[in-house]
Amino acid sequence: MSLTQQPLGGTTPRREAVPFAFVAEADRFRSNVTPPPRERPSWSQLAGRALIGLTVVAGLVGSLLLGMPALESPKAPSHAQQAEASDGR
Repeated sequence: MSLTQQPLGGTTPRREAVPFAFVAEADRFRSNVTPPPRERPSWSQLAGRALIGLTVVAGLVGSLLLGMPALESPKAPSHAQQAEASDGR
């Protein structure tokens, strides 16, 4: 159980008014501390990233080329083949 302390004089506490300009200024506050500059990647890092990218692209292209025959719909057999199959019954 928490007890609230009443101010002297028996009145209820009231909130102090905050000027709107102060609240608006707080939203625009920017720090004057600049972060350290980012390190530039070395040539070996750039080459490694390029090789990884090329490997991913080559894998996608290869899977597309190998998967294309599986995506094709089967061609309907010609009428001559159907007639020969029915004659053999």
